[in-house]
Amino acid sequence: MLRQVAPGRYDAYEQLLAALADGSVWMLLWQGTPGSPDAQYGNMEVEGFGYAPCVTSAQELSASGWNRAHEVVTGIEIARALYPDRWGIWLNPHDTNGGVGIPWADLRRIATGLDRMPAGPLKLSEPALEIPQFYALLTQNAHRTPSVRTLRRAWVQPALGSPYLAIGLDLYDSSAASVETVRAMMRQSIAAVPDGLPVSTVAMSDAHDPVASWLRANARPFYDRDAHAAPPPPAPGYGYPPAVPRTY
Repeated sequence: MLRQVAPGRYDAYEQLLAALADGSVWMLLWQGTPGSPDAQYGNMEVEGFGYAPCVTSAQELSASGWNRAHEVVTGIEIARALYPDRWGIWLNPHDTNGGVGIPWADLRRIATGLDRMPAGPLKLSEPALEIPQFYALLTQNAHRTPSVRTLRRAWVQPALGSPYLAIGLDLYDSSAASVETVRAMMRQSIAAVPDGLPVSTVAMSDAHDPVASWLRANARPFYDRDAHAAPPPPAPGYGYPPAVPRTY
């Protein structure tokens, strides 16, 4: 799969990620031995992003000339270990073509399931769809769901697959009961979505989700509980009593 990856070949890159998710890599240890307290992966920086170098087989390990320790881990394990700290891996950096880097965002997809996360790079924009009935129903249901603070929206075009409407959910808390009420809210609202329009949700609290990051930076809420709250009545001014309703 490494030989097939090239700029614009998103299909080949996705197949590489799938192979990595099902396989193992030989992680190069800069110091220590596998399982020791002082074990530390090597590191390299490419265009401002950090990567841990590794190789894809025992044969590649031999070809690399690496003379320090290494450890064999599954792709799932290394993805779960590195992506929270925003580290990727670089496959076969000794190769004549320089190998292939897997950034932390794609390690996150491997860790959480490739079929659950959109394939990048993503194109994100404000939705141009005219679906006022859905937005009106969703806003109404959100106002009846106390755990919802704000709602945002984005149009997401993955590198592979169909574009879809993403709804960003900003909640007061993420308890199981709160999440269940929000799921019920979405089930009630989705009936107003036109046939064939994919809709997905994203947690605004997810610091690693690229859609949530875009929404936080670029999208104003189309529902804001605080903005929908009725303003308090004005306080009586100094020297003036509060107004008394009168019947005429």
